[in-house]
Amino acid sequence: MKIRFVSAPLNIEFEEDKEIFKEEYDKLGAEIDDPIGQYIKLAKARGETGESDKVLLELVIALHRKVDELTQLIKNETKELIALKYNEKISDIGYEYIKFQNPILTPNEKYYGRLNVAFFPEREVPIYFIAIDEEIAEIILMHDRDIKDYNSFIAARERALIREKRGIK
Repeated sequence: MKIRFVSAPLNIEFEEDKEIFKEEYDKLGAEIDDPIGQYIKLAKARGETGESDKVLLELVIALHRKVDELTQLIKNETKELIALKYNEKISDIGYEYIKFQNPILTPNEKYYGRLNVAFFPEREVPIYFIAIDEEIAEIILMHDRDIKDYNSFIAARERALIREKRGIK
């Protein structure tokens, strides 16, 4: 099997799959559908955002979410994530695949993890993956919006590396 990887130094927290991780996975996916996100989704469905500047709209939504985060911080309401056993570095990514910097995985083992990827808006990306070997894993479950953003991140990373190679020559 030939997997096309792109260099992308990222961090991931993960652990062997347990039933308790499913609730966190669902909760982190629901954060995408927060009240402002739901309002915008409904407004788009009704055609009320057709004349809006999409970038400006995303920035206003992100600002609203930041205000919500600050409000939670002031009220001492913290988002508790489950402590995961491993915190490792990823050296390369591919569409549906990740490659770890060190051989830490157990082949055929299923894992739950949270990726730290430079998305906008910033968020924890929960994933389930299965180890192909000690360094390579296949992503088997990710929320729809995270898949789109992950794939866009890979494409942007590929373009950046191509520009970098052209600049070197």
